[in-house]
Amino acid sequence: MNATQRRAAAILAAAALATPLVLASPATAVKDPSAAPARDAAQLAKKLVRETTGQDAFKHLQKFQAIADSAGGHRAAGTLGHDASAAYVYQQLKKAGYNVSYEQFDFIYTETLAEKVSVVSPAPRTLDVKAMTYTKSTPVGGIKADLAAVPVDADGTTGCEPGDYATGTFTGKIALIKRGGCSFAIKQQQAAAAGAAGALIYNNAAGVLSGTLGDPASGKLPTGGITQAEGEQLAADLAKGAVNVSFEIRQLQEKRITNNVIAETKGGNAANTVMLGSHLDSVTAGPGINDNGSGSAGLLQTALELAKSKDKVRNKVRFAWWSAEENGLLGSEHYVTNLTELDKKEIKLYLNFDMIASPNYGLFVYDGDNSDNVGAGAGPEGSAQLERDITDFMDKRGVPNEGTDFSGRSDYGPFIEVGIPSGGTFTGAEGIKTAAQAAKFGGTAGVAYDVNYHAKGDDLKNVNMKAFDVNIDVIANAVGTYAHDISSLRKPVVSTPTTGGESSGGGLHDDHHEVTE
Repeated sequence: MNATQRRAAAILAAAALATPLVLASPATAVKDPSAAPARDAAQLAKKLVRETTGQDAFKHLQKFQAIADSAGGHRAAGTLGHDASAAYVYQQLKKAGYNVSYEQFDFIYTETLAEKVSVVSPAPRTLDVKAMTYTKSTPVGGIKADLAAVPVDADGTTGCEPGDYATGTFTGKIALIKRGGCSFAIKQQQAAAAGAAGALIYNNAAGVLSGTLGDPASGKLPTGGITQAEGEQLAADLAKGAVNVSFEIRQLQEKRITNNVIAETKGGNAANTVMLGSHLDSVTAGPGINDNGSGSAGLLQTALELAKSKDKVRNKVRFAWWSAEENGLLGSEHYVTNLTELDKKEIKLYLNFDMIASPNYGLFVYDGDNSDNVGAGAGPEGSAQLERDITDFMDKRGVPNEGTDFSGRSDYGPFIEVGIPSGGTFTGAEGIKTAAQAAKFGGTAGVAYDVNYHAKGDDLKNVNMKAFDVNIDVIANAVGTYAHDISSLRKPVVSTPTTGGESSGGGLHDDHHEVTE
């Protein structure tokens, strides 16, 4: 080898040695692909939070109000008002590019025709009363009968057992029963077996008691709910002598058809489906703009902004607008009941948004880990992480929040029952805001979170835009995050109890759906 050849070989050898160093240099190293989901999640979440606004979502509330105004004042399942609301949501999502479908099911439509109770003697007065869903009806004009009080048990199971009804004491009378210990259905069934002509169940907390007997077959007596104060006053009056009342409870019940609206992204891994839902139906008493036009509008606007972003999501994102929630969570129960075992495994989480703009709001996050130690236990594994993710987002933005119990009275219930991690937010219903909550959230202590709950006044004027905006941010952040990254569901949670809030027992949503005490 001559000098020229030796020089060329040396150059080639040096180049060969240098090549690995060039490939390994930081300037040209390949980025860690495992970091991409978190990075993309953060970017999409930030974008959706910025672009999904309460002002834009309010336009959907205006549409829901207009529909109610043209359909007898409400948007109840099985009526034109709900059908039109569902069609509006369907069309918006279809136009945005989602795979959208109706999920049809039958149910028993109920509409209260009369709910009146007044004391005839000894001291005439009118009482506030709510007909229980699936109650039997009195004749038109009602009945007049004496009251008979069921003794209050020390163990809190008043009216739950045959022995609570002394033989002959209740025949032809209206049974006065305190809430607690068993379902409303059982209480009125025991009263019927004792010969009662009707039942009045009084609350053990603030507010008029409303509830459901579960299904039409369970109804045995005309049954209504009244306040704790009125029940205790009637019991005190009975201790002094006879109390005669005029009692009229009448309810229409008939089989009807309604639809859930289900929409999902065309892309994304179906094995990692993230799901969010809200109920679209109202009660027949009013247009249901806070309950639950608010959750429905917030979810719809977020879905539209996600579609507008053109983001190619890693995980399939599915949205649901449930029907017949006000009849006992029937839409979500129908959906979950018809899931296959594979379907259930593929749904990695469910977030529920029901009443997110209450006028005297609290900002409540469902207590996934039961750190508040109130009411129901923890949700399925992963629920604690969903709670943490929401509270961390709110905390970083300086937004106060408190826990609320998984009472089973909104559409997360069926998902929890089959082991799907669940969470969400809520701003309060008929419960009373405490002084501590007023100091934390603003608003008025001693007043219901929503004074128009299940009433005609639940209209556009019943919406608190600050609460609406805060909760829409929560929805947008969740959608943006979980569309790309669900790894937080595997990260351990250090539980720290919250204080007060709905978990303290005030105003759990939704007494209309409660079948147990």
